[in-house]
Amino acid sequence: MIRCQKDFWQTPKPIPEKSTDTKWKWFKNCLGALDGTPVKVHVPECDKPKYITRKNEIATNVLGVCTPNMQFIYVLPGWEGSAHDGCYYVVDGGYTNGKGFLAPYRQTRYHLNEWIDGYRPTTPVEFFNMKHSSAQNVIERCFGLLKMHWGILRNPSYYDIRTHRRIISMCCMLHNFIRREMVVDLIEADANWQFQDGNSDANNYITTVESSNEWTTWRDNLAQEMWNNRAVH
Repeated sequence: MIRCQKDFWQTPKPIPEKSTDTKWKWFKNCLGALDGTPVKVHVPECDKPKYITRKNEIATNVLGVCTPNMQFIYVLPGWEGSAHDGCYYVVDGGYTNGKGFLAPYRQTRYHLNEWIDGYRPTTPVEFFNMKHSSAQNVIERCFGLLKMHWGILRNPSYYDIRTHRRIISMCCMLHNFIRREMVVDLIEADANWQFQDGNSDANNYITTVESSNEWTTWRDNLAQEMWNNRAVH
């Protein structure tokens, strides 16, 4: 499967200008959603300090990018981190809002479970965050479904870390194959299924992506445009 992996990864396609998808039509040219998830592993005693998480678990952090239809584009260590000119990924508040990475506004209501009991956004910033969360949520669902399918991603195996990383990549490729070939995924179709990713490192901010006035202004303009057109869409 590793040798044939080019046949399993999904090719990213920007959200088209005329998209009618209620979750994604606001984010023209977006390639998908990006986030990380911890996967427990076994490593030699001397390497444990490098893999310890905030919950004192030994895990490797897997960075993934998926399309709106929940197929993986990249998974680290194969993730290249590049984006096409003019395109970008939606990311959560743990990432810097910078070129190629559209993050929500911090210190503002964001997660989907915060928009319950009929609460509606009252400002462009809140409206943007609500729509952004609805779109970015796809990568969390993707990781949750991935771990429901393969128990080896929920608990540490006794493979060495190099082999375990390959297993992670193969599980992601099989995930794409299932979504491509099966009309219905029985786990996802189960009404009782609840995805729990347990991302223990969600607050580790990426500092290598620099924000810019241009990118901040673009986000502000997009938020205002979305707010002005909320009644139409």
